[in-house]
Amino acid sequence: MSGTLTLLFLFLMFMGMPVAFAIGISAVMFYIFGPVPTQIAIQKVASITQSFPLLAVPLFVFAGHLMNESGITERLIKLSTVLTGWMRGGLAQVAIMLSALMGGVSGSAVADAAMEARILGPAMLKSGYTRGYASAVISVGSLITATIPPSIGLILYGFMGNVSIGRLFVGGVVPGVLMTIVLMSTAYWIACRRGYEPELKEFPSFKTIARSAWECKWALIFPILLIVGIRYGIFTPSEAGAFAVAYAIFIGFVVYRELTVEKLVGALRHSVTDVGMIMLIIMFSSMIGYMITLEGVPQTAAGFLVGITNNKIALMILLVSFIIALGMFLESTVIVLLVTPILMPIITRLGIDPVHFGLVMMTCVTLGGMTPPVGVAMFTVCGMLKCPMDEYTIEALPLILAVIALVIVMIVWPTSVLFLPNIVFGQS
Repeated sequence: MSGTLTLLFLFLMFMGMPVAFAIGISAVMFYIFGPVPTQIAIQKVASITQSFPLLAVPLFVFAGHLMNESGITERLIKLSTVLTGWMRGGLAQVAIMLSALMGGVSGSAVADAAMEARILGPAMLKSGYTRGYASAVISVGSLITATIPPSIGLILYGFMGNVSIGRLFVGGVVPGVLMTIVLMSTAYWIACRRGYEPELKEFPSFKTIARSAWECKWALIFPILLIVGIRYGIFTPSEAGAFAVAYAIFIGFVVYRELTVEKLVGALRHSVTDVGMIMLIIMFSSMIGYMITLEGVPQTAAGFLVGITNNKIALMILLVSFIIALGMFLESTVIVLLVTPILMPIITRLGIDPVHFGLVMMTCVTLGGMTPPVGVAMFTVCGMLKCPMDEYTIEALPLILAVIALVIVMIVWPTSVLFLPNIVFGQS
């Protein structure tokens, strides 16, 4: 029956129905016509919302919006310009570096992409960048934000897969840094071929760099405080979300004094919208999770994949290819909530570390949002910069291939992901 409901879900999506309701209607059909009482559907929806770890999601979403309103983002743009504006392809390098710095603030790739398209997009076009390239750099660059802690996707993966969120946060640091280097190198190569000039005329002095870094100190130390607090048991990941909100309010009102009551209400309004969408998907996905478990989908999938290969690297490449393809059609939150319960028994059975797989999976899931035909980040940026889809696709291809090459390195070399969590938390 799960196959029939999958077709129903895809049909509803094709007809333009919002993702949450497409999932909910498909799931309810199973409980109405399936072998279990319909009351279980209500129980699943109610029980999933009572999870304490899930409280981290709305708190970090709210904290991200608060930090964007508190003056932190403006200072991070200045620091990004100082650090990378002297390189060829200056504004493209600034956009990528800003995504890396925003990774420790917002935790949402789409939010980061929208912010950069609004602030940096017009400046890039004015400097002679094509619409396709400007859109591609901003969209694909925002992928870094979903890797560096705190990442909303990693929280959801840890919650659904019962994986340590602290280890996931620490594990995301090195892949995030490597992704920044890879994308900046690709942007530099493109800039040299096209003659894009640096944003700054000369390399900034150490004093200028130090001054800009000092102005951003409150944003830069936030992810460090987060990881240290979780590592030493000062707070749980959920309590870390509350700390993030309090930290953002304190910085905005007391330190920078740019956060007003009006901006606070606006951040709260945007957060309610985002959280409402996420929670609807989570609630309806819990019904799907029970259905696929009841029908033995994880066991069947595990048996099928293990029948193809027992090699960990080959299996992860197969799963990554499937996840990237899925990400071209579904929003990343939906994929994490639907696919994690299916894949977790498979990777556990083959001895793949769930932290390693989680970082690889989240990179690929989020990458789907930057690719045609229905990538959310892609649509957001292209819509704001009025960029044709075909032009975006051509310009984004080198950047996407660079990310895929990095993903393969992460798969083949698990230590690149695991050595930092093992140092901080010990061997798992």
